[in-house]
Amino acid sequence: MPAELILQQTPDQAALIERREQLATVRSRLAESEAELAQLRGRLRTFETRYLRHVGVLYAELDDLEARIAEREVDLYDSDSARQRAAEARRQAQETHDAAFAAAHEAEEADPPPSLKTLFREVARRIHPDFARDEAEQKHFTLLMARANQAYRRGDADLLERMLDDHREIHASIAGEGPAAELLRITRQIRHAERDIANLEAERQTLLSSEIAQLHLEAEAATREHRDMLAELATSLREQIADARYRLEFVNRQVNAQR
Repeated sequence: MPAELILQQTPDQAALIERREQLATVRSRLAESEAELAQLRGRLRTFETRYLRHVGVLYAELDDLEARIAEREVDLYDSDSARQRAAEARRQAQETHDAAFAAAHEAEEADPPPSLKTLFREVARRIHPDFARDEAEQKHFTLLMARANQAYRRGDADLLERMLDDHREIHASIAGEGPAAELLRITRQIRHAERDIANLEAERQTLLSSEIAQLHLEAEAATREHRDMLAELATSLREQIADARYRLEFVNRQVNAQR
């Protein structure tokens, strides 16, 4: 920029230029953080689907057999301790079953509630890229719409509400034009973007510390050793299931022999 133009800038105009550059930088960081988190969610979701299909259903079958064994032992021993073991085994079997078939249950769930649809439409009405005033805002609105779509698919009404509140705070509560008003709007946009980056990082850390993420890391380590960890787990579980079936038959014979 020519030196004479720089000298003609007011303090507000100079601050506005600096803030615009800062906003562009923080929005770039936000886009990178969201892309990284989306990739992590996708990897873990894909792995979890494989895990549940190949291993989780076997754990559910094994725990159900163990619960049936414990329940038959109540008939065999007729004691409080046997009844307590049976109740605990059945509770564990139900939890394992629910976890193994959660994906199938979610797929069968009804459409999102009307309140979520209304909230999503209200957010989209305000941040759709077609309503952007310039190219930079269009890119940002495209990012916001992607976030809103993800929140809608997850049923995350809290995030949609926060996005709507952010838009109102930035645009509706700051009247007027000129550098001062624009500076205030941009300052708030920067603050919101930095907050969103921190929230995304917190979610990323939560995902990385989850049980399924740890299993994923172990599976990747096994793959580097030319092993299929899920196949190994499945083989071991099938052997345990065969043993549990034998024990159930044995207990059934004992109960029948007492009659």
